[in-house]
Amino acid sequence: MPSQLNTANAGKGHIFNPEILREYDIRGRVGESLNVEDAYAVGRSFGTLVKRRGGSQVCVGYDGRETSPEYAAAVIQGLVDTGLIAENVGRGPSPMLYFAVKDHMADGGIMVTGSHNPAEYNGFKMTLQSTPVFGEMIQELGYIASHGDYESGEGSVRETDVVENYIARLLRDFDGAPDTIKIAWDCGNGATGDIVKQLTAQLPGEHILLYEDIDGTFPNHHPDPTVDENLQDLIKVVTEQNCDFGIAFDGDGDRIGVVDEQGRVLRCDMLLAIYAREILEERKGAPIIGDIKCSQVLFDEIERLGGQPIMWKTGHSLIKDKMAQTRAPLAGELSGHIFFGDKWYGFDDATYCAIRLMNEVYSEEGPLSRLTDHLPQLHNTPEVRIEVEESEKFALVEKLIETVKADYQEGFAISEIDGIRVSNEHGWWLLRASNTQNVLVTRVEANSLEALEELKNMVSTEVQKIGYGVSFPK
Repeated sequence: MPSQLNTANAGKGHIFNPEILREYDIRGRVGESLNVEDAYAVGRSFGTLVKRRGGSQVCVGYDGRETSPEYAAAVIQGLVDTGLIAENVGRGPSPMLYFAVKDHMADGGIMVTGSHNPAEYNGFKMTLQSTPVFGEMIQELGYIASHGDYESGEGSVRETDVVENYIARLLRDFDGAPDTIKIAWDCGNGATGDIVKQLTAQLPGEHILLYEDIDGTFPNHHPDPTVDENLQDLIKVVTEQNCDFGIAFDGDGDRIGVVDEQGRVLRCDMLLAIYAREILEERKGAPIIGDIKCSQVLFDEIERLGGQPIMWKTGHSLIKDKMAQTRAPLAGELSGHIFFGDKWYGFDDATYCAIRLMNEVYSEEGPLSRLTDHLPQLHNTPEVRIEVEESEKFALVEKLIETVKADYQEGFAISEIDGIRVSNEHGWWLLRASNTQNVLVTRVEANSLEALEELKNMVSTEVQKIGYGVSFPK
């Protein structure tokens, strides 16, 4: 076991800080709400869940954060003490771990990652072979751990290098491109760095890599491509060096950010609209899922293309689950999680999304911007985050829902799929609690600048009623 793990308590009950047992993963602040004993308990409780379902093998991967190797070792030990085979696939992005689970027909997988959270966070994303792990199942892990209700046995560890097979599988769906292509890639010092280095070496054209060295302290910028500030270096390279477009990744490589040839940020709902066109050409009537933060333009475009638009809750596991229920070939979130069931495995993989975007761009005559020029130009804000206390964020949303229902009855439609989305003939606004951070998230969209300001003022008024302020970018 890792040197800091207390082996004397290995078989006893373990109480997780309840704040780290989130809707679709386990995540906390290192040394405060999360430690190496938690990592061991995750391995032991998840191993118990897998074993009781008849499983015997779990893959484990980890990102580039400073605590991730130690936490991965503790997870592996927990799995082994449950009597399972723990297959260590090493350091890399979360999608590489998901690929290993599918490719090796493992019964489950645990990825040690803090995702896009700051460097002082870490956590665990989990999957079973055919279903995501979220909601009640994560609470079940907490119950197993707290009661020490573990399975026991003498398992084993298998070290496996999946990088070569993973890259080969990514390239299998690449349709080719001329040798004149030029793409910028911002890895943000996250876990995709080594994969992107090897992948781009096998692609045609010129590839400019930014911050490809994995460094869990993220010395250059925060690895969250949904925040425009984090894309400034990429925008500069794309515009100054005349790139066809730019790709950015989050800390564990399951979320994508895109910048077109003019240096404009392409929101991921518009990216979904690009992907939907190709898929619906072959699968007329297919359901395509967007989360509740996505633009109305996306849902209208899916319908125009002959598809069935579905608006659903935010959260990668929640989207995966809905995707499985509806057999949707494509799903995605504004935050950059995009899921291909078409040709791929249904999990969110930003590098694979980059391959599919290359196919779309280079199958057309013209730049990336041409693929979205036909879409209506609505006015919208990016995701705006309001920092709140972790323990009160869901209660705050419930309080706001009550006041909105009291204030707005005529001319407004209210959806409570996930938080609250308030719509009228001019646009809509949303407010929901993040499942991964201590923030409330809002976004506003309208068909005119005047309507946008009116809806933003509405949001500000309602947020003030629950004791907070919101600052929209100018």
